[in-house]
Amino acid sequence: MAEPLHIEGTVENILFRNEENGYVVLDLDAGGEPVTVVGELGDIDEGECLSLYGEYITHPRFGPQFQAESCERKLPNTTDSIRRYLASGVIKGIGKVLAGKIVDTFGARTLEIMENDPMRLMEVRGMSRSKCEEVANEAKHIFALRSVISYFENYGIKSRFAMRAFRVWGDQCRDVIENNPYLMCLEEIGMQFKNVESYARDLRIPKDAQCRIGAGITHLLRHNAGLGHTCLPLDRLAQTACAFLEISEPAFYNGYQEERKSGTIVEYIKGEREFVYLKEYYQAERYITDRIGVMRDFGARNEDDYSEMITQAERSKGIQYAELQREAIQAALSRGLLILTGGPGTGKTTTLNAIISLYEKQGFRVMIAAPTGRAAKRISDLTGYDAKTIHRLLEVQFDPAGGQKFIHNEENPLACDVLVIDEMSMVDVLLFSHLLRALTLGCKVILVGDSDQLPSVGAGNLLRHLLDSGCMPVIALKEIFRQAQQSCIVTNAHKIVGGEMPDLTRKDNDFFFFHRQDFPEASELLLDLVSRRLPNAYSYSPTRDIQVICPSRRGVLGVVELNKALQSRLNPPTAEKAEVKSALYQFREGDKVMQTKNNYDITWTKDGENGTGIFNGDIGHIRTINRRRGEAVIDFDGRITVYPLMLLEQLELAYAITVHKSQGSEFEAVIIPLLGKFEKLSYRNLLYTAVTRAKRLLILIGSPTKVEQMVSNNRRTNRYSCLKHMLEMSMQTGDDNEMDKLFT
Repeated sequence: MAEPLHIEGTVENILFRNEENGYVVLDLDAGGEPVTVVGELGDIDEGECLSLYGEYITHPRFGPQFQAESCERKLPNTTDSIRRYLASGVIKGIGKVLAGKIVDTFGARTLEIMENDPMRLMEVRGMSRSKCEEVANEAKHIFALRSVISYFENYGIKSRFAMRAFRVWGDQCRDVIENNPYLMCLEEIGMQFKNVESYARDLRIPKDAQCRIGAGITHLLRHNAGLGHTCLPLDRLAQTACAFLEISEPAFYNGYQEERKSGTIVEYIKGEREFVYLKEYYQAERYITDRIGVMRDFGARNEDDYSEMITQAERSKGIQYAELQREAIQAALSRGLLILTGGPGTGKTTTLNAIISLYEKQGFRVMIAAPTGRAAKRISDLTGYDAKTIHRLLEVQFDPAGGQKFIHNEENPLACDVLVIDEMSMVDVLLFSHLLRALTLGCKVILVGDSDQLPSVGAGNLLRHLLDSGCMPVIALKEIFRQAQQSCIVTNAHKIVGGEMPDLTRKDNDFFFFHRQDFPEASELLLDLVSRRLPNAYSYSPTRDIQVICPSRRGVLGVVELNKALQSRLNPPTAEKAEVKSALYQFREGDKVMQTKNNYDITWTKDGENGTGIFNGDIGHIRTINRRRGEAVIDFDGRITVYPLMLLEQLELAYAITVHKSQGSEFEAVIIPLLGKFEKLSYRNLLYTAVTRAKRLLILIGSPTKVEQMVSNNRRTNRYSCLKHMLEMSMQTGDDNEMDKLFT
């Protein structure tokens, strides 16, 4: 790898600044040569002297720019640069005129005096004591922040983390962090454990220090929450932590007990085995359990017979409901809780339409929500009723430290009598607990989903545990209606979920199989189908109607390589298209992209409406990229966002996506490559989930052997969670005091 380039100079202008992460775009006077510099440089101001290490990059529109990887900063030391620095507004209370007076009084020693003897500012003509004290306090804050940033930079810690730490601990920041460097792992700071480890070694923190063990335990629990586990068995956690932290078992258990005492983690006993939770996940599963128990008791079944009302609905709509559909409608109207499940073509949407219309006929206020924007749009299109994402329904606000909470909660519940949640298989325990907190006690809840699909991306296996615990009434629709039977997508999906091989031989319907064993041949076929054959045959848009869905991210037919190949075929580089490079991809104007994590503070506009939040799985298209301003304009299904380029790490190309990321979405045409060794992902409900994403056309490319392997493997995703046990215990005892005995 080439050595980084080095430049020095004085900051002339700040063109763009992101206060949260410290990303700036600036003009630098490098010995008389103007240079545009971009990078995470922190709280930089005009007039500062910078020593930068990085590389030159060439933007197709703006030309060469210096991308800074590290920065050594010095306060300005000439009268002209100090004057410009103070006049920039860096210190509240000092404007252009006062900056000139101060520099005229103290010259090149101005900043030295302001830092060490600020009350000397009273020597400046016209400066009162109160004004002097005001400026002195502001200057103290600025110098302290810069000292903290400079200190952390010496250890290779980026300015955004230093700024967050200073925001939490202020002037005491350095002392607090040196005493316990692992505080930098706290969520409000956000440093990764492995990065803090390097800093801690420099401070000679011993491996068996309590602060390290506690942070290591939290890191492992949080890492496994990202893999879907709300908790871990204590014995497994101990074994993993001892190896990961390179500590003895006694040291682990000593540290573990201290963490329990602090309340950061919670131990729950299931049978004869202890399970360990991060506090927020325990509270979520416990709240779900308790709230469902209360709702079950409060909304006890009434004895009203709604059969005549259901029959009238049939007449008005000119349809006849199947027996199970009538049973589901009756159960929804007569009970406070219901889970409605069923695969494609079983009439879930028709049943749901009847439930909603009959509730509204009785004067109930009904709200409909889904986990993602695409899922909400889909259920809205299918039912004709307005639907929102759960996040948008609950609304989000931020505290001064940058934390988020939902506006609707116990103290500010949603104004609805009936809440319908679609695509429940995608809802995780944290989100569901927030949702339940926002409901009035008498609100009826209808949960709709397909239990044979993959579980949520977030932690837990919520829908499966609600079903298996028996805590709520369940109606499972199984009959495939005559119209749906005409679709091979529907019939083959039911064959797959039933453990039967789908029909791969038909060539006259909506389900096609192309047998390919050679990777280059399969890849070229896929690219040709997306770019030429399907658009020509069906007038499909390659980016808006066609979606490639892959079991795996890796390999020639995995998400990463196919995205690069599809981008090259569908959106090749030109002199007119601006580009920006991320760690994995080269993004350019016109690209199809996907958000990969929830971001609650990205703002958007849609049809004159303003909102916040772009969420994991949202798909959009890059309209423009402006490197000089450090931003891109992205259209997420009509929600127009101005996206800081430093957040590109939250985006991926989306010409090809994983099955997990496709949940809740439906596409006109889906192409699934099934070739290669992705053994851990070769199971039935992954294939079933992928197949059911197709609305009108599905194409499989690969080997019949791989299809058979996936259909035969009925392995369910194993996730550690105690929710099912909590729900069962709650139903057995009916007494919260019994639940209290189960945890310490």
